[in-house]
Amino acid sequence: MKKTIVIFAAFALVFGFAATTMAADWDFYGSARFATFYTTSDQGSPTNPAGLNDDYSSTQWALQGNSRIGATVSNGDVGGGFEYGSGPNLRKLYGTWNFGAGELLVGQTYTPTVQFYSNQVFASDNDLLGVGQFYNGRQPMIQLKMGGFKVALVTPVTDFDDRGGVEAATEVTIPKIELAYKFSTDMFFVEPMAGYQTYDILNADGDGESVDSYVFGAYAGVMFGPASVYFGGYYAENTGAYGAFQGYGSGTLFEGNPVWDGSELQDNEEYGGILVVNFKINDMLSAEGGIGYKSNEIDSSSVGGKWETEVMSYYVNLPIQLADGVFITPEIGYFDFGDYKRPASAGGDVDQESDTYFGAKWQINF
Repeated sequence: MKKTIVIFAAFALVFGFAATTMAADWDFYGSARFATFYTTSDQGSPTNPAGLNDDYSSTQWALQGNSRIGATVSNGDVGGGFEYGSGPNLRKLYGTWNFGAGELLVGQTYTPTVQFYSNQVFASDNDLLGVGQFYNGRQPMIQLKMGGFKVALVTPVTDFDDRGGVEAATEVTIPKIELAYKFSTDMFFVEPMAGYQTYDILNADGDGESVDSYVFGAYAGVMFGPASVYFGGYYAENTGAYGAFQGYGSGTLFEGNPVWDGSELQDNEEYGGILVVNFKINDMLSAEGGIGYKSNEIDSSSVGGKWETEVMSYYVNLPIQLADGVFITPEIGYFDFGDYKRPASAGGDVDQESDTYFGAKWQINF
């Protein structure tokens, strides 16, 4: 009798789940992306990984980390979605509720400050992210969307903690706050955005030091016939502590973190911008060129004066659509990390690396 009850309960559970699933509309998708690029790096003053003060080259022939599989779900006013990357890693998992006047979102997906206006394919679709295009990625949050306006309370990032081992704890009072608004017509759009985060790192005696980060900026686009032009920029402070993506490359102030001078944090000021031109030649072929720039600076007498880094990237690509969902995108581009500008007391300027690359991304969406 007990076995019968258990079997009946199992069937009821499976049937109930199946009935709920059948009531919802599931739309599965995937994207396989493969990178084939050749890169030549000029190491400048520092030594390269082989310990040589000279150029070196490398070939990338690999599945991109942003290959993905996922689904979107809709069931009346309630919906959602999920997406996994090839890590495997969770990229998105969220639910939505359309309440008529707007939409409530709970879960992990792109935050309001995220925009994609470049189609740079090198470095796993870098898209000039972190090199002129501010990017906070996919984060856990609660978001309200009403028309073109979005506001979100985002999980704060508190892993910046660089005070010589004197800290004892991290204290968070409010979540990260982000908002954006998009005004658009058939020919142009403008999208301002802003974000703010603050938390305290505490000493053993309970005294705290605030780590404050913010960003504000705007991007815009103009579309006329087969051509589109996208441009814009931002100003920010302590983007590394904010958790923003710092783009291709590495090193020094480019990482966006403030500096502890022994008594307080010195803020890392940052600004960047992009210009992208896209032209659709025909249904099979298009062309795109773009440029991105970012500068980071700490200027304080307590750290010896001005410290500054900058990065600039240029690219041109030729996306080719061979069939529905099948793409090959040849691209050539350049990253220049310029000079690491330091006070004379810290050794003066250092020539940083520059990278030239060419190759193609292969992509099939299914």
